[in-house]
Amino acid sequence: MSFSLSSAGLHLQLSLKRIGWMNALSLTLPMLACAGYFIMLPELRARDVAAGATLEKARQSLAHVPASTAPVQSATEQHLQEFQDLLGDTRYAEQQVKTLFSIAAKNSLTLNQAEYKLAYDKNGAFHTYTILIPVHGQYGAIRAFCRQVLLAIPFASLDQVDFKRDNVNNTNLEAKLRFTLYLDGSAASDSASSREGAHE
Repeated sequence: MSFSLSSAGLHLQLSLKRIGWMNALSLTLPMLACAGYFIMLPELRARDVAAGATLEKARQSLAHVPASTAPVQSATEQHLQEFQDLLGDTRYAEQQVKTLFSIAAKNSLTLNQAEYKLAYDKNGAFHTYTILIPVHGQYGAIRAFCRQVLLAIPFASLDQVDFKRDNVNNTNLEAKLRFTLYLDGSAASDSASSREGAHE
């Protein structure tokens, strides 16, 4: 046994000398690489299967997510949308005027001739309905009237208040109030001429 091993070792040394160490290495390295590949092949296949399963799960989860078709709004567009949602309906502007007169009557105020003007703001794409009203009554009643109008009509603003008193002893005041209703610009503005003018 020892003789055969030494003989084999001697034959190997002679063969290496004939072939040369570099040639022997160049032959051995590819064989070792092939052997390593076949040894690692099952593990590589297992990794490919696991990666494929993970990818398939990701695809299935994405398939269940509904695609968003709504465009992302900028902050400016969002603020504009919030403003437009608060606008009143142009078609019911005269009904708001009736509400205004009803509130005045509840506060025992006398409203004389009122002036109305409908305009359109191109930049903001909305209508403004200006109402100028001379009012006679006590200061507390006029103040309560203004507050109640703004609460009842959330798209209205009080733009001007002018007070006048005939004499110091008179408890009644004469006031000029200017309200503005901000209305939806999508409605047609061809009814502007019918709403402009003065009414008793």
